Amino acid sequence: MSDDVRNIVLGVLAAGISAGLGWLARTYLWKRKLRRRQAFFGLPQNSESLLVVNRDPATSEPAVHRFDVFALLELAALIKDCGANLQMVTQDNVQQSFGERTEFCVGGPGSNRRMLAHMSAMLPGVRVNIEAEPGPDRGAFQIGSERYRLEPGVTEHVLLARLTAGQRGETRPVFLFCGQRAITNQAATRYLARNHERLARKHGNNSFVLLLKVVNSKAYGPDVVEVVADVTRAAQAPLPKTEAPRISHRAS
Repeated sequence: MSDDVRNIVLGVLAAGISAGLGWLARTYLWKRKLRRRQAFFGLPQNSESLLVVNRDPATSEPAVHRFDVFALLELAALIKDCGANLQMVTQDNVQQSFGERTEFCVGGPGSNRRMLAHMSAMLPGVRVNIEAEPGPDRGAFQIGSERYRLEPGVTEHVLLARLTAGQRGETRPVFLFCGQRAITNQAATRYLARNHERLARKHGNNSFVLLLKVVNSKAYGPDVVEVVADVTRAAQAPLPKTEAPRISHRAS
């Protein structure tokens, strides 16, 4: 074999080995990224999850607001990316305890009974004004000693929570998307879809509750979202009975 032929053969072998090693490295990194995503969402391969759908409070018939439909589509894509399966149920037809399957619960307590149950059990420091009478506090969030009012289309808030019970790994998490309006529910699901890797790095597989602000949804839809605060501690502590809530400057 001449030197030229030998060099060509060695070059082909080296290129093949390099390509193989590159493929193995990319596959390893992809699988590690997938495992981290599955751990954060509590969705191992072929596991089951639950999407709890609220109802549109503006209609007398059972219906889902179009922004909540968009939110459900965002969540369905996340679940499929984890290789898991989903079951969609309405808020008044859920009959399972917390932690059996990963659950994604969409909508405020006024339109979702399941959300009301979760908040009563796990977020005693949060109150949502669901009174039908118009007024400055209609739809407002009270978290600890602060109150966050709603300015439709201008400044709106939504709680994004990942909650677990018991020892880590023993139960599946529940994700709550509790907004002052339907468009804020979609904003929270989109925020989760875009930032779940960063949230996983920061919080691991532990519980957290974030208060998000949707800015000028009239112009920007659900795309401009700011983190107001991590309110995990305040949301999980019972509200003080004697302390009157104050209006947060961040809500105005």
